[in-house]
Amino acid sequence: MTELICIGCPKGCHLQVDEENNYEVSGASCEKGAAYGKIELTDPRRVVTSTVRVKGASPARCSVKTNAAVPKGDIFAVMKALDAVELSSPVKIGDIVIANVCGTGADVVATRNI
Repeated sequence: MTELICIGCPKGCHLQVDEENNYEVSGASCEKGAAYGKIELTDPRRVVTSTVRVKGASPARCSVKTNAAVPKGDIFAVMKALDAVELSSPVKIGDIVIANVCGTGADVVATRNI
């Protein structure tokens, strides 16, 4: 049995996930919590936030994030891919910086106008 605190909403339900019983989740007050508990133990994912270089602009870096959660095991590969990026201004919020980053199905998008 694994205990987690749900991050699906501000309520922070205390979940118990039974790995030996098909990852049955108890303690969730909603469907999101039940889904979170199972996914967190079987295929944990995170949204990646970072910055990338912008050539000839001030500030010289633009904030970016993935538009969907990526597998935790791919986070370092995503960060390495971002390290190789240098954008040219202008950059608009929502511009795709890297499509389908590292084959995760998520795009990296700009979160700032520069």
